[in-house]
Amino acid sequence: MHAYAETERTRVRRLPDRARHDVATVHAILDAGLVCTVSFVDDGRPIAIPTAYARVGDALVLHGSSKSRTLLAAAAGAELCLTVTHLDGLVLARSAFHHSVNYRSVVIFGRADAVTDPERKMQLLRAFTERLYPGRWVEAREPNEQELKATLVVSLPITEAVAKVRTGGPIDDVEDMERPVWAGVVPLRLAAGTPVVDTGVPSDSAIPALAWPPG
Repeated sequence: MHAYAETERTRVRRLPDRARHDVATVHAILDAGLVCTVSFVDDGRPIAIPTAYARVGDALVLHGSSKSRTLLAAAAGAELCLTVTHLDGLVLARSAFHHSVNYRSVVIFGRADAVTDPERKMQLLRAFTERLYPGRWVEAREPNEQELKATLVVSLPITEAVAKVRTGGPIDDVEDMERPVWAGVVPLRLAAGTPVVDTGVPSDSAIPALAWPPG
């Protein structure tokens, strides 16, 4: 599959030329992120919860406390809407009306599956950890049986998805082009800073060479 089928829910009506349905673009945007927003309806009330995620193959993996309301709803088969957004730049135009932002976003609809098989659960937790913190799984202690029981893992198949992307500079009206004001793009990016060591770490411990976004 090279593109996700366009559905009524993934059809972009506002500026449809910015829509992307190809798998490569959707996966690239997901892989550049750390946090998604999971939205669902609980007892008639809309809920939107930010949470960390990782793409493992053709699915998104979420995990957390076995008592998490969001994960329990997902495990019970709630219809989910999951979103990821990257803000890439502030677009300054010659008029206030045409100011904008450059961004990459993905919206996914679907139902997740609870992962109950202990071996598969451990595999996904490892993949999750390695996606966010490359190399840490073999260095840190693995979850024990009690911790594994206290953790709920769900997998959301990526089958109904759409990306939307804006790039480039401002789109000004012709009559504003001679206005003597600066216009252009102020780039924005998420980047890893200098690691801050915890107390009690041996002085000869290697500093993790983590970078974000990951390669």
